[in-house]
Amino acid sequence: MKVKTMATSGIIAALYVAVTFLIAPFGFTNIQFRLSEMFNHLVVFNKKYIVGVVLGVFVANLLFSELGPIDLVFGVGQSILALSITILSAKFIKGIYRRMFFNTLVFTFTMFIIAWELNIVMEWPFLLTWLFVAVGEFVVMAIGIPVMAALDKRLNFSKLI
Repeated sequence: MKVKTMATSGIIAALYVAVTFLIAPFGFTNIQFRLSEMFNHLVVFNKKYIVGVVLGVFVANLLFSELGPIDLVFGVGQSILALSITILSAKFIKGIYRRMFFNTLVFTFTMFIIAWELNIVMEWPFLLTWLFVAVGEFVVMAIGIPVMAALDKRLNFSKLI
């Protein structure tokens, strides 16, 4: 891995953790509103961003989650799965906005993994929990589309890493 890629991944991870910390009380409940999830859209611009995003999820869950080590498995696993699906779909879906919308849907759907985790650990009802975490994820990711598009115009994410 190139030094530039490693440094950029570290910055992305640090930003993910910092933004997660700002809203920590709202990022680890049955109604999750983790603004840092907007960074998931970075893989739409360049697949190399997966390292920084996954590292950010790992560190944020390690530092702030009250669920313990199981959150490192389920939370990080859900991120890896959803990001990988989005990366693999890139050759079939053209256009940044379409990819970000697809990414939003993938993350929203795969929140069943987080609902399953919360069902195991907290004994919350699976379907209702899935609905709540999926709605929170959808809102954050949908808000993230214009935010990340505007940042891309300024920073050019595809060439930044």
